[in-house]
Amino acid sequence: MRQWLALVLVAWLLCNGSAWAQLADDEPLTGEIKVLNAPQDPAIAARLAAIAASISGLEQLDISVNAGVITLRGTVANNQLKHDITAIASRLEGVVHVQNQLQEQLAVRSRLAPAAEKFREMLTTTVQMLPLLLLALLAVVGFWLLGSWLSGRNALLRRLGLSELATNLGMRFVRIIITAIGMLIALELLDATALVSAMLGVAGVIGIALGFAFRNIVENYLAGVLLSTRNPFAIGDFIQVNNMTGMVMRLTSRDTVLMTLDGNHLRIPNSQIITSPMTNFTRNPLRRFEFTVGVSVDLDLIVVRQLAIVTLQQMPGILTEPTPRVLVLELGDSTVTVRVLGWIDQRETDFLKARSEAIRLVKAAFDAAGIEMPEPIYRIHLAEMANKQSKNNQDEPQPFYPAAAPGAAAGGLAVDVSADTSIEQQLNDDLEKSDEENLLPAANDSAAGKKT
Repeated sequence: MRQWLALVLVAWLLCNGSAWAQLADDEPLTGEIKVLNAPQDPAIAARLAAIAASISGLEQLDISVNAGVITLRGTVANNQLKHDITAIASRLEGVVHVQNQLQEQLAVRSRLAPAAEKFREMLTTTVQMLPLLLLALLAVVGFWLLGSWLSGRNALLRRLGLSELATNLGMRFVRIIITAIGMLIALELLDATALVSAMLGVAGVIGIALGFAFRNIVENYLAGVLLSTRNPFAIGDFIQVNNMTGMVMRLTSRDTVLMTLDGNHLRIPNSQIITSPMTNFTRNPLRRFEFTVGVSVDLDLIVVRQLAIVTLQQMPGILTEPTPRVLVLELGDSTVTVRVLGWIDQRETDFLKARSEAIRLVKAAFDAAGIEMPEPIYRIHLAEMANKQSKNNQDEPQPFYPAAAPGAAAGGLAVDVSADTSIEQQLNDDLEKSDEENLLPAANDSAAGKKT
């Protein structure tokens, strides 16, 4: 029986032990707190007063200690000092509690006092560092002058075959790098090398912002560097970019200026020229013109072709080598289209004049030979009109071929096919009067009459 009672008692204790333990933890400790060798109140007050005397802004602090409880009264310069002195007081040995009754100074004069003190400290530090500042300034100015001097010595880059714009760009990079070295030395003298990382970060952000803001300007500038280096054209060259044509006047760091055939100035951004197909009609002095003629389907195409070739061979300004050619282009319902091609030397013959005169002479030769150049014809065949039609065909005049195609205009006046230099004269006059930068070399004397 006793054993059973013992087992029941043990089980009850196990079930209710945690509740007794929680109840014991919640009960406040009522035992006596013993303090051995605790400092006296005057010692605590003296220690805290000494600490406050060494901190600026706590001059009007009133400290009282009673039974380990510190009471702080008076005014402090700012709210931060109020919390700092409270934290310091609570850490002193023997302190039981800290009553903070401090007031923050709100007077303008008291607020300006710390700022004035900091300014005096900064002024004193600046005066002490004045020799280092002067030395750092001399380093920056000296390296800047060195970079400027080296940027003017571009003979080496000239020898490498770089253009003027590319040379100027390279010299600018040299000057920037040397100046940056001087600034790093100055920062090292001032023990402010940590500022370099901040400056690089700011420079990176500014560079990204400027890159987006001046993207087109940078693209045009770099395209101008490539154009001045590759030299795809020179002054006086007649070029075509997309559907824009004109004679090159100048290349600037931003755009290329053309003079159109009607005498207007056409500015094309350099980035558009570098990324668009461009045709230079001047680099090869020989140039071929062409035009098409429609003749009757009843004619002998061999005779037609031979007559056109002989006509072009006898025309002034047409080269005999490469020889003129006539090609059958296509066969239509009522006409056969032939293409007439001839070569000229642009240095002596104007392209437009030669093409115009070739069309006139070929037409005159075809008219004299009775070669019909019909408009679209629709044939209507009637049975009762067959014999009459046959008779009319017999009455048609037979073509004849002159020994020499006409080479002069009506009235015996010679036709002028010489090179037209009117646009070149206007271009040269503009170049002499304008002060705008030009990155292209002077035009050579071989460039002439380049029009389309």
